[in-house]
Amino acid sequence: MRQRSLIAITAALSAGALTLTACGSRDSDDKGSDSGGTTVTIGVDAPLTGDLSALGLGIKNSVDLAAKTANKKKYVEGITFKIEALDDQAQPSSGQQNATKLVADKSVLGVVGPLNSSVAESMQKVFDDAKLVEVSPANTNPALTQGTDWQNSKKRVYTSYFRTATTDAIQGPFAAQYLFNDAKKKKVFVIDDKKTYGAGLAATFTAEFKKLGGAVAGTEHINPDSKDFSAIATKVKNSGADVVYYGGEYPQAGPLSKQIKAAGAKIPVVGGDGIYSADFIKLAGASAAGDLATSVGAPVEELPSAKEFVANYKAENYKEAFEAYGGYSYDSAWAIIEAVKKVVEDNDGKLPDDARAKVTAAMQNVSFDGVTGKVAFDEFGDATNKQLTVYAVENGAWKSVKSGTYTG
Repeated sequence: MRQRSLIAITAALSAGALTLTACGSRDSDDKGSDSGGTTVTIGVDAPLTGDLSALGLGIKNSVDLAAKTANKKKYVEGITFKIEALDDQAQPSSGQQNATKLVADKSVLGVVGPLNSSVAESMQKVFDDAKLVEVSPANTNPALTQGTDWQNSKKRVYTSYFRTATTDAIQGPFAAQYLFNDAKKKKVFVIDDKKTYGAGLAATFTAEFKKLGGAVAGTEHINPDSKDFSAIATKVKNSGADVVYYGGEYPQAGPLSKQIKAAGAKIPVVGGDGIYSADFIKLAGASAAGDLATSVGAPVEELPSAKEFVANYKAENYKEAFEAYGGYSYDSAWAIIEAVKKVVEDNDGKLPDDARAKVTAAMQNVSFDGVTGKVAFDEFGDATNKQLTVYAVENGAWKSVKSGTYTG
């Protein structure tokens, strides 16, 4: 499942002195000559309700902030940006329906999202057929950019798909190296939720952990609709494992951690960016102390490049935190804004009739200093920023303990 110096935002932003739809809603081929401007919509697809809504709402708000920033600074002359946020409820079928809806709106020239790799699988072809660029701040499954046989032969399937988050081909092994080399854990019990993200992450972690010399004490798969993991918790306790690795997301990881500790296995539960949320700690309770998570990039709060983002997000008084993917969501939206700017400048200050195709093509060469560091994409559409961070639960909050890159 998560790039870059921000343009200064003035105090007028927090005072609400910005109107996103001042120019009205217009199709992408409307040059706006009669009223001096054109509205470009940035679509957002994320779980805005349900168990994962904390992450999804952070994504939506961060994209909203990027659009407001571009408008306030008149970053693309003659263009007003607005967002259209749709709720996929973390369900692939809903994501596909949302993709179809966004494609049908001609003013949409780019989409940020989704959160879940399984949802992305259902959306990619819809967007690609329409030549509509999609930039995910959170998808980490390698197959989305490098094909299903990525471990043996990497092949880009959809040229309209990009992401600002690094992949599980790096995240899983990074966690394995930290646990084996730094935390000195030698015997792991591996659990996953059988979904695209969780199973893929657990697989890359396991391969690296075994390669390093670690032992796998047992493996299990959970039903992501369940909250009773007592049987698995007992197996973990009886296995003699000194750590649990979980491939999945926080709604299940929290109760799982709590029940493993209650069963008598006083060992840390470790996961990827899918569990890196304050809600994991709420669900796991006091027993979460010592649990670990990896997440893409460096801690946003600690990056000099993110200070303005953090301050301006707070100034907007969003009800929800920006969470793990806020910085990446802002950067994903800004990448779309940069691509639109390039296309407009190359067409004498107006959007061309084939704006979607040209924006998608321009995205490949987008490069800028963003909230989370340098934003750029490789030949597969993957982020060139490969940094990751290990976080630990301390005193009821996540605290960064190590940042770096996977050394394979």
